Amino acid sequence: MISTNSVFVSCLCLSAILIASCSAEAPPEAAVEPLVTVEPRPEIYAEFALTADLSVLTENQHEMIGLLIAASEIMDGLFWRQAYGDDYEDWLASLGVAEERRFAELNYGPWDRLDDEKPFIKGVGAKPLGANFYPVDMTREEFDAAYLPGKNGHYSLIRRDESGELILIPFHVAYADELLAAARLLREAADLAESQDFANYLKLRAAALISDEYQVSDLYWMDVKDNEVDVVIGPIEFYEDRLFGHRAAYESYVLIKDLEWSASLARFATFLPELQQGLPVPDEYKQESPGSDSDLNAYDVVYYAGHSNAGSKTIAINLPNEEEVQLQKGTRRLQLKNAMQAKFDKILEPIADELVDEAQRRHVTFDAFFANTMFHEVAHGLGIKNTITGKGLVREALLEIDGSIEEGKADILGLYMVSELQEAGELGDVDLRDYYVTFMTSVFRSIRFGASSAHGKANMVRFNFFVERGAFVRNAETGRYSVDFDRMHEAIAALSEKLLTLQGDGDYEGALELTNTKGVIGDQLQADLDRLTRASIPVDIVFNQGISVLGLD
Repeated sequence: MISTNSVFVSCLCLSAILIASCSAEAPPEAAVEPLVTVEPRPEIYAEFALTADLSVLTENQHEMIGLLIAASEIMDGLFWRQAYGDDYEDWLASLGVAEERRFAELNYGPWDRLDDEKPFIKGVGAKPLGANFYPVDMTREEFDAAYLPGKNGHYSLIRRDESGELILIPFHVAYADELLAAARLLREAADLAESQDFANYLKLRAAALISDEYQVSDLYWMDVKDNEVDVVIGPIEFYEDRLFGHRAAYESYVLIKDLEWSASLARFATFLPELQQGLPVPDEYKQESPGSDSDLNAYDVVYYAGHSNAGSKTIAINLPNEEEVQLQKGTRRLQLKNAMQAKFDKILEPIADELVDEAQRRHVTFDAFFANTMFHEVAHGLGIKNTITGKGLVREALLEIDGSIEEGKADILGLYMVSELQEAGELGDVDLRDYYVTFMTSVFRSIRFGASSAHGKANMVRFNFFVERGAFVRNAETGRYSVDFDRMHEAIAALSEKLLTLQGDGDYEGALELTNTKGVIGDQLQADLDRLTRASIPVDIVFNQGISVLGLD
């Protein structure tokens, strides 16, 4: 079950500063016409017990896991406040124990994250694009015109003062009590850590939570290699801010490293500089060099909280996000093996049975699914972080479109990596067709996340692009899809060039046009997706998780 209890549940009072702060309801002027309210549908999530083999860990590590989960529960409460509002607990209590309450817990609010954020409770209005990061009555024009140094920062709320002017409230001020409590838990966990490096990281992360200064802990984390237990915690991803893509949302993962799998993956990150030079774009779009300290590891995840637990569940992580850290140190790619296996068994294989041509069905494999997901994360390190047109960081130039463009780039360059490494003989005796057909099947899986998801939108673009190029082919008689392997190569190269060029140019209008024209679900595709619904194939998974599930109570 999703935890909705944080250690501290009272809202920090900032006196008059928080007057007219974010509410979950839309401003009256936004309600031009009634919204369509959908039915709650908790049945689209398949339950999965989030466990791992903890027998190899010490008693201290068991106790440390409990502390890390407690800190994660605080992140869960903070994300609720960012996604819905400070009064989320009272609102949840008002729903009683009905189906609506369960679906609200899954979505961290009354909007269906896997159905374009449509409300499933009458009267709540549309979800604000800026979630609870900005005043709901603030317009883009007002924000752009405001003289507010740091307004594009990641770790602050925008609020109004007594006179109605926009002001900044740093996260570490707005959420001071909760962050102090989380920092204390991380320091207690540090005292139990078997790895001194990991202990130091936990102390640095604790300091970051109460200062909003994360770069030092991010850089240090990249050098922590000998820890069997890990945690990713803090305000990390920007997807919840659909208004500008500036603000980071709180989340947490508690992780157990799979040492055997990690050892077999480690070498792939070393190919990044060579692969960067082979990208199918002019030299100016690949002038940056990926950090040399990038690494790959496999984990079993034992706790999700906050943004990572909302709607579709992450099965792989590529962090840190900050471009300066990436260029200096690279990134760490964390493959969440047990969650990945759950999605393959409960979702991907049933989709393949329904939609993949019988002649190619054997090419849908877990090994290919794992590898495609892994190379997707590695591919985030390829390409360019700074525009070549003087528009600054790609993320800043592409604003709210950046998330879907970056996810699309990582997916397509992940396939590029697979093709290049297989041709170079670095993948051993593998069948490239497995990767391509499994990739196509996973596109159907991810499209079902909906247009409000960066991953869902990226997959819609890619599906339509590949259909137009003849790489994905639908048999009208059987209603099943197959991959044209020759045209797949051509489509991969063409879309890679398109996305890398949009990023390098910082071409917001071009990225928006691509997303608006190809990031849509056509009638035929929708009819095929409806077949998956009628077959009761889950859209995603939900976790039974926590201390008791792990047997640590």
